Amino acid sequence: MVTGNAAARTAVGPTAIVAIDQHEEVPLVRDKLACRLLPASGRVIAALTSLYPLRKWMIDVAERKMPGLWASMLCRKRYIDDQLRAAAGDGLDAVVVLGAGFDTRAHRLPFLDGTPFYEVDLPENIARKRAALQKLYGKVPDQVTLVPLDFESQDLAGALAERGWDAGQRTFFVWEAVTQYLTEVAVRRTFDFLETARTGSRLVFTYVRKDFLDGREMYGAEAAHREYVADSELWRFGWEPEEVAGFLAEYGWRQVEQVGPPQFAERYLVPNGRKLGASEVERSVLAEKA
Repeated sequence: MVTGNAAARTAVGPTAIVAIDQHEEVPLVRDKLACRLLPASGRVIAALTSLYPLRKWMIDVAERKMPGLWASMLCRKRYIDDQLRAAAGDGLDAVVVLGAGFDTRAHRLPFLDGTPFYEVDLPENIARKRAALQKLYGKVPDQVTLVPLDFESQDLAGALAERGWDAGQRTFFVWEAVTQYLTEVAVRRTFDFLETARTGSRLVFTYVRKDFLDGREMYGAEAAHREYVADSELWRFGWEPEEVAGFLAEYGWRQVEQVGPPQFAERYLVPNGRKLGASEVERSVLAEKA
C-alpha cells in the first residue's frame, strides 16, 4: 500500500545527485544551492563524494538498480531548465512546480528573478523545504509560495487560488518525477486542473513507461522494478510513449516533443564528455496549452 510518507521520502534523492554532480569537471546542472538545502546526512555524503572513487561507487550502485538512472535524473533537470529559459524569453508570468521536493530553480536561474514560483508538494515535504529555506535565507523568499497538498485527495486549483495563483497567468508547469507515484484518478484530476491553464502556458512532465510497470519490458532494471513496483507498489501509473499525445489532447494540451536517451545523449551527455547513458524507463515531455 502506497502512503504519502513513502512518496515523500523520495524527495531528497534527485537533489542529492545534483549536489554530487557539482564535483564533476562539467556538471550537467550547475547548482551551488543543492547541497545547502539537503538534510545534514545528505550534505555529508555530497561532501565526501568530492573523492572520485566514492562518487563512482555511488553511481555504480544506482546503475545496478536501474541502468541510466543517474544520467536521467540530471538530464531531465537540465532539459526542464532549458525549456524554462525558452519560455521566459517568450514571456512568462508564473512557474508552478508540482511535486517540488528540494527543487532550487526559483533561486539559481537568474532569468527567472522576480517570477512568482508556486511550489506544491506533500505537507511533509513542504515543511522540510520551509525549514531548509528559513535556515538558508532567514525566511522563505518572497518570490516563492509553498503549497502543501496531497494530489490524491486535495483540490489543487483551490489550493493555488488561495495563495494567489491566477489561471489567467501564462504559466510554466513543472511536474518532474511525480506521475508514477500517483493513481490514474489523481493524474487525471491534475490534468482537469491543467485544462484551465491559459493558452500558451507550457508544461514539462516526466513519466515511467507502462510496459515497465506491467513487467513486460525490464530495460535491465529488474532491481528497480522489484523495489518500486512489485514490493512497495510505490510506482503505479505510466504511459506508453505513443499514448501521451492523445492523452494530452483530451485536456487541451499539445505535445511539442518527447525526449529520452537518444536526445539526452545528443544534447547533454556527449557534448559534456559524460560516458553515462540515460534510462529507457523514464521519458520527458514538453507540452503547450492549445
